[in-house]
Amino acid sequence: KKKTVSFSTMPNDRKINSTAACISFMLEGCELKKVRSNSRMYSRFFVLDADMRSLRWEPSKKDSEKAKIEIKSVKEVRVGKKTPILRSNGLSDQFPDECAFSIIYGDNYESLDLVASSADVVSAWVMGLRYLVSYGKHTPEAPGTGHPSLRTSWISSVFDLADLEKSGRIPVSRAVQLIKALNPGMKTSTIELKFKELQKASERPGAEVACDLFVETYCELCTRPEIFFLMVQFSSNKEYLGLKDLLMFLEVEQGMEGVTEEKCLEIISKYEPSKEGREKGYLAIDGFTRYLLSADCSIFDPQHRKVCQDMVQPLSHYYISSAHSACLLEDNFWDRSDISGYISALGLGCRSIELVLWDGPEGEPVVYTSPSTSSCVPFRTVVGLIDQHAFAASAYPLILCLVVRCSAAQQRLAAQCLRKTLGEKLYLEPPNPAASYLPSPEQLKGRILIKGKKLPPGCEDSEGEVSDEEEGWELARRLGQEDREALEGGGPRRVRLSRELSELVSLCQAVPFQDFESSRRGQRYWEMCSFSEVEAGRFANECPAELVSYNKRFLSRVYPSPMRIDASNMNPQDFWKCGCQMVAMNYQTPGLMMDLNVGWFQQNGACGYVLRPAIMREEVSYFSANAKDSLPGVPAQLLHLKVISGQNLPKPKGSGAKGEVVEPYVCAEIHGIPADCAEHRTKTALQSGDNPIFDESLEFQINLPELAVLRFVVLDDDYIGDEFIAQYTIPFECLQPGYRHVPLQSLAGEPLPHATLFVHVAITDRRGGDKGHRRGLAGRRGRRVREYTSTKATGIKAIDEVFRTATQPLREATDLRENVQNALVSFKELCGLTPAANMKQCILTVAAWLLHSDSAPSVTLNLAEQYPPMEAQGPIPDLLRKVLTAYETMLQTSRTLIESADAVHARLLQAQQAGMDFHKELHRIETQEGLRGRKLQKALESFAWNITVLKGQADLLKHAKAEALDNLWQIHNAGQSCGIGRNGLASPEPSRLRAPLDTIPE
Repeated sequence: KKKTVSFSTMPNDRKINSTAACISFMLEGCELKKVRSNSRMYSRFFVLDADMRSLRWEPSKKDSEKAKIEIKSVKEVRVGKKTPILRSNGLSDQFPDECAFSIIYGDNYESLDLVASSADVVSAWVMGLRYLVSYGKHTPEAPGTGHPSLRTSWISSVFDLADLEKSGRIPVSRAVQLIKALNPGMKTSTIELKFKELQKASERPGAEVACDLFVETYCELCTRPEIFFLMVQFSSNKEYLGLKDLLMFLEVEQGMEGVTEEKCLEIISKYEPSKEGREKGYLAIDGFTRYLLSADCSIFDPQHRKVCQDMVQPLSHYYISSAHSACLLEDNFWDRSDISGYISALGLGCRSIELVLWDGPEGEPVVYTSPSTSSCVPFRTVVGLIDQHAFAASAYPLILCLVVRCSAAQQRLAAQCLRKTLGEKLYLEPPNPAASYLPSPEQLKGRILIKGKKLPPGCEDSEGEVSDEEEGWELARRLGQEDREALEGGGPRRVRLSRELSELVSLCQAVPFQDFESSRRGQRYWEMCSFSEVEAGRFANECPAELVSYNKRFLSRVYPSPMRIDASNMNPQDFWKCGCQMVAMNYQTPGLMMDLNVGWFQQNGACGYVLRPAIMREEVSYFSANAKDSLPGVPAQLLHLKVISGQNLPKPKGSGAKGEVVEPYVCAEIHGIPADCAEHRTKTALQSGDNPIFDESLEFQINLPELAVLRFVVLDDDYIGDEFIAQYTIPFECLQPGYRHVPLQSLAGEPLPHATLFVHVAITDRRGGDKGHRRGLAGRRGRRVREYTSTKATGIKAIDEVFRTATQPLREATDLRENVQNALVSFKELCGLTPAANMKQCILTVAAWLLHSDSAPSVTLNLAEQYPPMEAQGPIPDLLRKVLTAYETMLQTSRTLIESADAVHARLLQAQQAGMDFHKELHRIETQEGLRGRKLQKALESFAWNITVLKGQADLLKHAKAEALDNLWQIHNAGQSCGIGRNGLASPEPSRLRAPLDTIPE
């Protein structure tokens, strides 16, 4: 009888939770599709022989003895479309990657390419085959026999501790609590149901359970197949990870550098539950699961949990976490007199808070917390609160944005209150006229800056008139306190300002915005403008380059439209992409926009300041915020995201009428510049309970990584009233590669206990997690006409001649990088790996082929040389010959790159510096050449483009050389550790190999 099994469709009937279960499944056999070289597929029944020495299939035209593969002849088992046949165009779209696998066998390295009905079936076959292959000619004992495993012994010992009466049985209620304590996220009802099922199946009902039933229940409930499958891939004996296995996993998959056996022992002692495992240095499935769920294995790079960016740049070079109406808890319709929102915002690292001052009934100014005349708080109370909490979450400067709506007399009281309460924290030093930029966050640490209007320099009186700001009037309109005369008279409003309050304003003087040309010529660095959401949106769409350029030197603040009477939020990315530093958010309103804001500001120790991308800070650079493609000089990156499974997913909060079962799917969203914004979703996991398996791969190209944010959203496909289950938002730069758990959060951003997504992250140009390169299909790209980045004509002869000297080095730099790229992809594909794999994985794969066969040809890596050749003795199969040829090509192109990069880099640097010599004289030359209007604008754009391209291409070449040197180091490292290296004493030091080229300054 033919049978198929799936982890997700039959969780109660069949659970693949051990190698023995995989082999049992293979002994029963199942239907798979066999793919032939002509790309046609045929259904066949595959089964493992009873002696576990051969894999057979039927029906077949071949003799029954030929329609089989001996296990000892298997070189490798590959998951996914990893052979030329499965990659062929005729098949690529007919089935998902996770449903395919290949068996490489025989002395000629032939491939048997198979397609299963689900990823779960693939997992069972691959796990079982890898287990059998690893034992070579030694047939393992039949499943279920032999000594108890490390895991069984540990679970039994836990049972013995709970068996207080030493009767060999414990009450079911105690057994349930025991399993729940070992797996905190699991539901009590799920555990109770499993005990009942197994008691019924074994015909042992009752209020107590024996040790064997407890062990069986624990293994059924607490084995995650996807983690077991992962462990089997790296385990030498398929039951646990030894020190070398764990070290290999951490280096190859998790991208950790400098891992030692001591570090592995530390992990084992921390996470392995069994005493025997800790003593012997083994990490079994439970310890491995605990480790993968721990903070040590978080998707969020721990380096970003503390301040990790350069904090000595001018203030205008940072995004600043800003609140619009932080004091409101709900929306503007509710009457509240609660100021805890200030504490909440400051606790999240908010560094800019808005305070609108009104005349209070008691003769002192007040701050309204809602559009009700009764909902106000004395200004001194708010200032006292700010003084207490200003630097609780961040030591960097806090900006208080004062919008004055009170009389001059009450303004004086407000100024006295600020001086008295804040004292030394208040920054009052006048700006330095000789400087060109604002001080840095580091220089302003622990200081509070006042943003507001200032009396004109010639005013000698105790108060004077200044232009008013639009901001704050939406509340006035609803309070009925608007100045009707000012409205009817037209023109800008004027307000009275006291000298005492004016004198508190130093580095953030509020001025009205006229136009970009006026600002370029006349605005001083300590002056800043506020833009309404509508006005800033218009500039972002119509003249993004001018807005980006403006924000290089000046601070700008964007506040929500008065039309947002429900306190909803604008999309901060719309303004961040143009360099606007302060996008004022309604902190009290949860949702997508607030998720983006909170997630974004986590990346620099949640200090409220994030350094803007270099392309937005450099004095001369070309950047279009609305670019629909890759940017000049910025290497695009490819994000390979595999959503594997979910754990302990709650019901949607608003789905009161639903049953307990959710049918979840995951949306992965990229938010950033328009060229990067994208969304992909997984399939729905049907009837999967709380722990669905998705096992789906998604891919995104990221053109400006420094501005990209990844958001996971889990939704219910079968919802009643509410589909939202959970979310998590993380800056792209904070992603850690490898196998990671995503800690899910509620709509309000609160952690959901034990609710996670299990994912695999691979990013281009990163160590580990399948470190790759952009253009994973570079092999195909090389067969097209190669695209070269070039300079643009400015229309000024002397300048164009300088940039023309860069034409040849630009071509050479591209050729050096692309030749290595194409050679790498070809080598990786022949090794059966994705273009995103790292060099160590490639060498280990080749070594595994050679070491898994008695008749394997002799191939060695000569590690005595800096560029170690792969040498073969005697005849070798065709596939291996192709691999050696591809390796040699990769080595030669890498050598050319490493030896030529410095000279080409120097020529690019020389052209860039020669171009920059013209920069200071640019406006004089423009006038001399008679350039005006559109021609002038085009000349300036072309000049900025050329400088950006030269810097960017030089940086790309520098990174390519560092990568090539790193690949050499990985070859030496892998050759020594896997047994095919010889003369290994000359292994180069990583530090010597990785000597970087000089960075072109900003």
